[in-house]
Amino acid sequence: MGDDVERFGFGHASGDDWQAATQACAAQLDAPAGANLGFVYVTDALANDLGKITERLIQDTGVPDWVGTTGVGICATGHEYFDEPAVAAMVGCFPDDAFGVFDRFDDDSARFLSRLGPWAARGEGYFAVIHADPRDPEMMQRVPELAEAAGCFLVGGLASSRGDYAHVAGTLTEGTLSGVMFSAEVPVVTALTQGCSPIGPVREVTQCQDNIAIEIDGRPALDVFKDDIGEVLAQDLQRTAGYIFAAFPVAGSDRADYMVRNLVGLDVERGLLAIGAPLEDGQRILFCRRDGQTARDDLARMLGDLKRRAPSPIKGAVYFTCLGRGPNMFGTQSAELGAIQDELGDVPLVGFFCNGEISHDRLYSYTGVLSLFL
Repeated sequence: MGDDVERFGFGHASGDDWQAATQACAAQLDAPAGANLGFVYVTDALANDLGKITERLIQDTGVPDWVGTTGVGICATGHEYFDEPAVAAMVGCFPDDAFGVFDRFDDDSARFLSRLGPWAARGEGYFAVIHADPRDPEMMQRVPELAEAAGCFLVGGLASSRGDYAHVAGTLTEGTLSGVMFSAEVPVVTALTQGCSPIGPVREVTQCQDNIAIEIDGRPALDVFKDDIGEVLAQDLQRTAGYIFAAFPVAGSDRADYMVRNLVGLDVERGLLAIGAPLEDGQRILFCRRDGQTARDDLARMLGDLKRRAPSPIKGAVYFTCLGRGPNMFGTQSAELGAIQDELGDVPLVGFFCNGEISHDRLYSYTGVLSLFL
């Protein structure tokens, strides 16, 4: 790390309550001179206290603008917090006219963008960190609409919680999409890593209704599914629950970029598959499985790719990873965040475990999205 580049300040801590966790976190925050934007993530044990936590961080750091949300688990450099009150926070210094915080995305996109800055009004958004409420039925549409309106690359995730889904963006909010958008003055590199591996060829949905696959490649959908998963699983379809998924390759990409969706039902008598996403005739589809080793290998690939693409020292990072990853896929002792630390070093990093991950203009599952501020 060059001496002329000042890393973001960050801290993370658990405690008996929000006050103890926040005080311990704030004590670690060594804010760079002129710090003006903060990121804060809290475990769902503190969801009700996110407003008070943010007020305390403003008071202790002098940083006026904060964005963040709630997760069943949260991320920090080399550490994962679950099932305990915990806070992770990071503060950085950005050009004052190069970012805009928003607490919701309006249907009137022109008015929305004009409030963020002249660069946003011109459709020249560069990058945005966003947090969304998974209970919003329109979220699948809002994400690409925001990306298109601003000409912007999005990263972030859907809040996860066993209670409230609070998030903060200048003010405490819930039930919507919020975050911060940056102009091209803020250099960043970002990448996505998959947690599921394909087990069959890319196929075509040839008949469907809503989210029900009736035929794939002109055959009963369930017959094709059985062919791809293999004889052992085909004889006991109950074993596919939580292990086998549908995936939709992203148009214009190879098999490496695909959006995973849950299988929500099987009709053995009629040969149907119900998938947790609307289907269209002619849509490309493949099947995949959760695979811990593949996930570890792909995480290593992504980290190597980001290191090669980062032309300057890293000031800080945000990481958004699926609830199905972490200890469920990589093992205990913060193995997923430890692997990132091993590769990138002690780079300030915060984030959370999501109900769905956002990259570019799409909503993913079982992925990790890592972004580096340079």
